[in-house]
Amino acid sequence: MPYRAFSRIAMLVTTCALVAGLALPASAGEQHERRGRKYKPSPPVTSLQVTVLRRDDNKPIVSAAVIFHLVGDKGNMEMKSDEDGKSEIDVLPTGSHIVLQIIAHGYQTYGGEYVLDKPKMAIKVRLNRPGKQYSIYDNHAQASSPDNASGKPRADEAAKDAGQDKPAESAQEEGSQSSADQPRQ
Repeated sequence: MPYRAFSRIAMLVTTCALVAGLALPASAGEQHERRGRKYKPSPPVTSLQVTVLRRDDNKPIVSAAVIFHLVGDKGNMEMKSDEDGKSEIDVLPTGSHIVLQIIAHGYQTYGGEYVLDKPKMAIKVRLNRPGKQYSIYDNHAQASSPDNASGKPRADEAAKDAGQDKPAESAQEEGSQSSADQPRQ
């Protein structure tokens, strides 16, 4: 009886060792050689940090959609900015050309093209609030008045838009002073 127990245990140990030896994976290099493949390292990547700020006070914009479009590839990658207005990605290949698009609720959409030529890059984007939109309900008679048949704004209207009180008639008059403004001797 002891011989039978010993032979069963020996058979069990041998079987377990054989199964364990077959189940052990070969190293990565051996696996590729057996299949006929060669190891190809992944391309170098750029760590890109995008900071989204408000233009008026430089405070961060939270939850802005930061979208990376790789030029020439289909699809895109989108991330949200954190509480510091930052979004970081480190899977874009170095040397690639991207179009960066930022969309935030209550701000103008931003778009810009960049070439990822360094292993680590940082981009700061300041977003504006939306400007006044054209409305058909506003009075636009000034631009198309009879004395301005061309439809272009007059010089005095253009000066008001530029923040000047009155336009300069010529370079000579701009530099001269009127008699009321000249100092008395």
